[in-house]
Amino acid sequence: YEAPTTVAEAVDLLAEHGDDASVLAGGQSLIPLLALRLARPEVLIDINGIDELSGVSAANGHVTIGAMTREYVAEESGTVADSLPLLAAALPMIGHEAIRSRGTIGGSLAHADPAAELPAVARALDAEFVVRGPSGTRVIPAAQWFDGYLTTSRRADELLAEVRFPAAGPGTGVSFEEVARRHGDFAIVGLAASLVLSGGIISDARLAFAGVSDVPVRATAAEDLLAGERPSAELFDEAARRATEDLDPPADLHGSSDYRKTVAAAVVRRGLRAAADNAARGSD
Repeated sequence: YEAPTTVAEAVDLLAEHGDDASVLAGGQSLIPLLALRLARPEVLIDINGIDELSGVSAANGHVTIGAMTREYVAEESGTVADSLPLLAAALPMIGHEAIRSRGTIGGSLAHADPAAELPAVARALDAEFVVRGPSGTRVIPAAQWFDGYLTTSRRADELLAEVRFPAAGPGTGVSFEEVARRHGDFAIVGLAASLVLSGGIISDARLAFAGVSDVPVRATAAEDLLAGERPSAELFDEAARRATEDLDPPADLHGSSDYRKTVAAAVVRRGLRAAADNAARGSD
């Protein structure tokens, strides 16, 4: 067990131990894996004492969130509420209050569970992941961050330091929709939706699914359809069709692949209606 107090110390430990080490942030995913013996690291690197990894700041059209920022801190942040409404909409849907009081923004994104809320938000907003390693700092776009199930492009000797999100502009409406068996459960299907309305026309559309693949999935065909159009029920029905026509969701005890695909279409329609309503109210 190691407890570094600086990023440099943590990086040195990761460089020394590589794949034999696991990083402990909030512990809401790692501790259960350890308890079930599904993870057996030789070294546990506890980064809770690294103060420089916490905090929320806004500058130059972006919001930067330190990897160790607790989810409840982001949930209560005025900066997040004002500049990252999609993240603000998703945060209350993560587990329960006790989990969000310990869970961290960076921990969830580094764990990369494809059914979790934050990976879908990061993918929808084209977030950037800042990692630090022995060779210096790398910035990894969200499209390249998620490699597979519980896998990211972070190297074993690198530490996720912060995540950068583009701030929402005027006319932005958002919605985070999910269907789960119980409140606090991982979503059977979730959707991060963001629309920008300008003069009643959709100038930007972003849709990202949770729970339909081994990584969060952008619905680019639906996004392309929406851009330049006026919101309508017919448009959103067609967007739902395009967003799901190539999906092949996994089947498990919570539902078949066809069931997940049907749910995915429903949350697209629901999410687009809610995002368009929010955008229209914001532009009034």
